[in-house]
Parts: sequence; C-alpha cells; structure tokens
Amino acid sequence: MVSNAALAHQVIGVADGDTLTLLVKRKPLKIRLADIDAPEKRQAFGLAARQSLASLCRGRDATYVVRNTDRYGRLVARVTCAGLDVNRAQVERGMAWVYTQYNSDPSLPAAQAAARLARRGLWADPAPVPPWEFRHPGMTEMAGECLTGRRGGRYQMVNGRKRYGC
Repeated sequence: MVSNAALAHQVIGVADGDTLTLLVKRKPLKIRLADIDAPEKRQAFGLAARQSLASLCRGRDATYVVRNTDRYGRLVARVTCAGLDVNRAQVERGMAWVYTQYNSDPSLPAAQAAARLARRGLWADPAPVPPWEFRHPGMTEMAGECLTGRRGGRYQMVNGRKRYGC
C-alpha cells in the first residue's frame, strides 16, 4: 500500500459515484474508490451517486491510500475528503454497494445493511440492480451452477466473473 496521507490534494473532478480526479503535482490523477461500486451514470441512482460524491469532495482537499491499480490504469484507493472517509460515506448514504468481490473493509457490510434497512439512497428502490449486473446483463443468471471449462476446470459465474474451484 502506498500512502499519501501526509499530502492533501485538491479534488478537481467527479466522474461518477466512485471515481474522482485529484490535482497532484499540477497533473490530474484519476482515483477509483476501493471496496465499493456505485451505480453507473445511466443507471437508476447513477446521477444521485455522482452528486453525493461531489458534495463530499469537489473543491476540497483529499488524501488517499492506494490499494492497487485497475485495468483502466486508475489508482484504486481509500479516500478521505476534509477528514471524512468517502468510501464509507457513499455506502452509508445508500449511494454505493459494497463490492464484496474486492472489499477488504470488514465493517462496510454492516454500513450497507443499515442503509438498506433505512431505505436510504438506492435502497429506496424495491429491486435495486447492482452495477456489476447492470454492466453485464444476464451474466449472473447462472450463478451457483458449477460448470466445466474447455480444459476441465470447474467454475461458476458470480457477478459476471468466473470463480474457479467449485
């Protein structure tokens, strides 16, 4: 993990509910919030999730702790804006799901359960669609069924991805 906790950088953009841009050494740096997945822009609550993150961070100073880099070259990090853990705040506000496949914060599922129980944000919808299902419709229909690949490997489809070893 790389930490930039000592250095605060101005948030200059918010792309969606889980991606923001910081000004670091006079250059833009895109950061994807770790442990969570917010609705896509064209999905229900997508605009609300973006507005929520903007209200937490835009124009403020942010610090971040890098977890890794995603396939798009963005840093994946825990971010704090004006002293507030925005990854957690998005979940508590009902503006993001806990991304269970990548989550490393054991307290986030309880925050999500509280938001769901209170019907905050996307949980006001009687049947909210997680972003990973929205991005890949139909991919989760076979979840739970153990399949055999061409080379004999056993797997099942979970959230649109192959999980081996069933």
